[in-house]
Amino acid sequence: MSEFWSEIVSELTPYVPGEQPRDQNIIKLNTNENPYGPSPAALAAIRAESQDTLRLYPDPQALTLKQALAKAHNLEPDRVFVGNGSDEVLAHIFNGLLKHPKPILFPDISYSFYPVYCKLYGVEFKPVALNEDFEIDLDEYDRDNGGIIFPNPNAPTGLSVTRAALKNLLERNRRSVVVVDEAYSAFADDSFVDLINDYPNLLIVQTLSKSHALAGLRVGFAFASPRLIEALERIKNSFNSYPIDRLALAGASAAVEDEAYFRTIRDRVIETRTRTIKNLKDLDFDVLPSQTNFVFVTHGRMAASNIAQALRQRSIIVRHFDHPRTANYLRITIGTDQEIDALIGALREILEP
Repeated sequence: MSEFWSEIVSELTPYVPGEQPRDQNIIKLNTNENPYGPSPAALAAIRAESQDTLRLYPDPQALTLKQALAKAHNLEPDRVFVGNGSDEVLAHIFNGLLKHPKPILFPDISYSFYPVYCKLYGVEFKPVALNEDFEIDLDEYDRDNGGIIFPNPNAPTGLSVTRAALKNLLERNRRSVVVVDEAYSAFADDSFVDLINDYPNLLIVQTLSKSHALAGLRVGFAFASPRLIEALERIKNSFNSYPIDRLALAGASAAVEDEAYFRTIRDRVIETRTRTIKNLKDLDFDVLPSQTNFVFVTHGRMAASNIAQALRQRSIIVRHFDHPRTANYLRITIGTDQEIDALIGALREILEP
């Protein structure tokens, strides 16, 4: 009953995750999951770990996984932090690095968990509007702040900032933390992890959910200077000393080490994305130039909400957002070639005169 709630509970508007339908016959293009299975090496490692040792706590430092991630990015393990999905990593960042007297800055159209964390942890914030082309203009962040966070590529737009623009921001903003949420960077032209060696206030967040087809395993991580990592470790060890279980540690480590498999499924997604964009443009959709495993689209003749409903009637689910500037846009996950063929066929039916 609500009379037992803490005061903050009544004030929260929780994050709403994408729909997870139980009907297995639905083509699910709404939550940006990778359409291909995890690395066989990861699955084998999970099976091998499923034994009597599950009675024991996992390594609280997750050292095996940190070493695998550090090796993959040419870093030392003390520059790596891991958590139970990138959402937990982000939660610790908001609580441990972004809670200051001055407001933090993030895009007005972006990952909708950011304002939720701000309200949960009492972090002041000021959204910064995307420009008229839905791009993050980092020149607009050249103002007094308690920290900056943005996804790159951004979600739900799929657009990226340039390395030069980020470096210019970092040069001008050395007195507060800059967090780049790279949940989709595997499908983009660039990742900025290497810049943490030059900028001690830069923190990069990534996840295995999309890139390595491990959304169900819940493994996220951050790369930063040892001083920033220490802050996150302090928060983690005051919240949950064992966030990564034994199965996740084994599977995630094996997935990171299987670079060849990762590149194979990443390249397949990118190839399908290219074909999807062409097919959608042929149907008179306006498609933003995606650097992710989804596309953000609008159609001049039919409202996005009507298209989404018509697709649902054909057992295809896509994501529709109700932000005023994006109300006529759909976010469509890149699925298998067969799923995309079904999508395009359905859209032809829906849009035919």
